[in-house]
Amino acid sequence: MNFKIRESDMPDHYWRSLHYYNLYRLVIGGVFSVSFVLFGATLSFGEESPLLFFLTSIFYVAICVVSIITISLRWPGFKYQLAFQVVSDIVLIVALMHASGGEKSGLGLLLVASLAAGSLISRGKMALFFAAFATIVVLLEQLHRVLFLNDSSSDFLHSGLLSISFFATAWLARTLAKYATASEDLAKQRGIDLANLAQVNQLVIQDMQDGVLVVDENGIIRQSNTQAEKMLGVVIHKQRDLDLADYSPPLAAYFRHWCEDHEAVFEPLRIQANGKQIKVRFVPLGGEKTIGALIFLENVSIMQAQAQQIKLAALGRLTANIAHEIRNPLSAIGHATQLLQEEEGMDKTQSRMLQIIRDNTFRLDRMVQDVLQLNRRDRAEIEQIPAENFLRSFVEDFCQVEKIPSAAISLEIDSDQTICFDRSHLNQVLWNLCRNAWRHCQKQDASIRLCVTEAHIENIIQLDVIDDGAGVSVEMQPQLFEPFSTTENQGTGLGLYIAKEICEANGASLDYIEVAPGGQFRICCKGGTC
Repeated sequence: MNFKIRESDMPDHYWRSLHYYNLYRLVIGGVFSVSFVLFGATLSFGEESPLLFFLTSIFYVAICVVSIITISLRWPGFKYQLAFQVVSDIVLIVALMHASGGEKSGLGLLLVASLAAGSLISRGKMALFFAAFATIVVLLEQLHRVLFLNDSSSDFLHSGLLSISFFATAWLARTLAKYATASEDLAKQRGIDLANLAQVNQLVIQDMQDGVLVVDENGIIRQSNTQAEKMLGVVIHKQRDLDLADYSPPLAAYFRHWCEDHEAVFEPLRIQANGKQIKVRFVPLGGEKTIGALIFLENVSIMQAQAQQIKLAALGRLTANIAHEIRNPLSAIGHATQLLQEEEGMDKTQSRMLQIIRDNTFRLDRMVQDVLQLNRRDRAEIEQIPAENFLRSFVEDFCQVEKIPSAAISLEIDSDQTICFDRSHLNQVLWNLCRNAWRHCQKQDASIRLCVTEAHIENIIQLDVIDDGAGVSVEMQPQLFEPFSTTENQGTGLGLYIAKEICEANGASLDYIEVAPGGQFRICCKGGTC
């Protein structure tokens, strides 16, 4: 009775099998008891010893009732309860068979069912033991009948054939149990492999830089990763049966178009929540019969930033080395121009030319200063900044320095928000954005709005700079954050690029969001505890 599985670790299905086997025994004992009470001597059962037959049937039912309790308590151990049930079956059925006239009553066939059940439940470990015990008990009963009840010795042949059937049943049940055990082990191993594979896939998907969405043929989101939520701006994994159309109508339109034409190529998708441009790619699921799609979302702004880094690598190294060599001649040119402007007797043309020289000297000097700031963009000392206090102080300083009416800038702050940012960096970024906004707005009360709100994604704060001007043209938007890209004659084209670099150095992002009317720049950064 040595089992492969420890008693304390027996799976539930072993106990369920034992429970159902005990219910079968209870039915057998109950049928014999009720039949004897209702029909009595009219049945052939118990014809030689009615009292023994009735008492054995009642005892059979009692043992089964007690077994129901012990099985529910799972005490004593599984192997002991199984052995007790099969052995008691053999003894009690042979007693019923003896009270009904021996092997000729046909009750011995019930032993075949009990042996098969016991062998299967024990997974073949005790099959031969049960068969041998049943054979011994049957042969002893037949021997008793021959010696004391004057039965013919030729009846041993019937008992022998019945005993052979016991071993045949035990062997067959043992063989089937071995196959069942092997299949069970294989299924268990396959389940472990599938669980491990699913976990690995989940880890890989969550660690991907691209956003991933899994949708079925009806457009219901079944799975997503963190990057997809960050790109699209809404928490998905906490919601069930989320329709792609309710979540992102433009993306749902792309999906419907792709379902009609798998070869379709799509333009980058602009997300209104954060202003990001997302490249969308669909991969069918289900082979020939499409049952859904795997949607890959790639942040185009990251690729643009990488291209910008490559584009500026050579320029940055060159500028860092020769910046002081450029500034010295610029200082000399500016000083000489200033001295010439102080000379008397110059006509308007000469004065105009000198002013052009001086203005462009200042412009080149600002450009060199802006480029030098790129080397200091990663020196961020991030701290927790109370949004309301900081912005009120910033607006006061900005209006005073830039000589702007304080009523031109309004603050809209959603409750008490805390921003994780380098204080000087945030001041520099907001100064650049507000100066651009003032240059393009209508210069009225509340022409510039500073809005602080909590994003859909947990622990992310959105800081918007909104003006009531004409906004940025569609043609200009792709080059908006590229270096040296400007529509102003006096601008360097580095302001927005440096602002975006500073935001990224602080773990934040800066994007332009197209609104009508006006322009809107959004800073997404961490909030709460840094």
